[in-house]
Amino acid sequence: MSYQPGRHFLQIPGPTNVPDRILHAISYPTIDHRGADAAALTIDCLAGMKSVFQTKGDVIIFPGSGTGAWEAAIVNTLSAGDKVLAFDGGHFAGLWVKVAKSFGLEVELLGGDWRQGADAVALQARLDEDRDHAIRAVMVVHNETSTGVTSNVAAVRKAMDAAGHSALLMVDTVSSLGSIDYRHDEWGVDVAVAGSQKGLMLPPGLAFNAVSEKAIAAGASARLPRSYWRWDEMREMNRNGFFPYTPSTNLLYGLREAVKMLVEEEGLDKVFLRHKRHGEATRRAVRAWGLGVYAANPAEFSSSATAIVMPDGYSEADLRATILRYFNMSLGAGLGKLAGKVFRIGHLGSFNDLMLAGTLCGVEMGLDLAGVPHSKGGVTAAMDYLTEQGRA
Repeated sequence: MSYQPGRHFLQIPGPTNVPDRILHAISYPTIDHRGADAAALTIDCLAGMKSVFQTKGDVIIFPGSGTGAWEAAIVNTLSAGDKVLAFDGGHFAGLWVKVAKSFGLEVELLGGDWRQGADAVALQARLDEDRDHAIRAVMVVHNETSTGVTSNVAAVRKAMDAAGHSALLMVDTVSSLGSIDYRHDEWGVDVAVAGSQKGLMLPPGLAFNAVSEKAIAAGASARLPRSYWRWDEMREMNRNGFFPYTPSTNLLYGLREAVKMLVEEEGLDKVFLRHKRHGEATRRAVRAWGLGVYAANPAEFSSSATAIVMPDGYSEADLRATILRYFNMSLGAGLGKLAGKVFRIGHLGSFNDLMLAGTLCGVEMGLDLAGVPHSKGGVTAAMDYLTEQGRA
């Protein structure tokens, strides 16, 4: 492939663009992970992540991916044969269910069409039926990356409380943390799952659990095998700033910088508003093109990613290949049952108005070059909205 000048536009819904400040921090010389500097770094990161999760409880950092954090949530709280309730909301919800089944859990799915978020009414009805509290956990993906749908976690908790049910609430925040408002304590979440490579603006390599006292207590009776993912050993050593094994010290440098940027400098409220603005601008472009947003309920539109429905007879893979070839920009593929049917624009992480305008310009030109039926003016519609918001 010949040289393409300029920077590659990485507009998949994660991994996201890593700011130069964070790349520089990651490049610091590696330190002794048993020394005082490493301990101070760890304590800074743990305190900072409590702010990001909006919790006073413990946050646990693993060298790993979000998939590892899924596994940690399960093995530290449950036993083989336990029943869990999950929402059939998208590709990543299905992958978390696959992990649960691999550990011998009995998974019951609350059906969905992938275009809607978690159904709190259906959840309460099902939990009302479960008088013996056989269901030990409810699993929900806050923001389903494959569909561009954000579920109302507060409503899920309200439904569980209305049913008076004792199940743990487990929430995947992989593509929402640091980009969409997530309130661990206020919403009564017991275990949250996250990764470093999306809203936190880092490369892949760090996995997170935010845990409640109820979740920690559940570990006393949990009987699933765990070693690498043990919370108890991690929490004990973290108190002094250390880990039971070698941590990703250089990524922790980057994490400390990311927290500073998100919490101390921009502020989480402004971060969330920025993502909302970019999500709405993207959807205005899609509507102007005459294409469809896959998410059905405007109240559930994602602020971090938008899935766009292709016209019948046209391939999202061909469109993405055209855009990559001509404009050096990567877009998200359709996943699972949406393969070939939607393409996805990631608008999260270290991202601003001009980057969004360039992204949408590349999509509009790509639609032309790929011969996909559409109307002109998507970029203009987005720019008009962004300009209007800038005046507000």
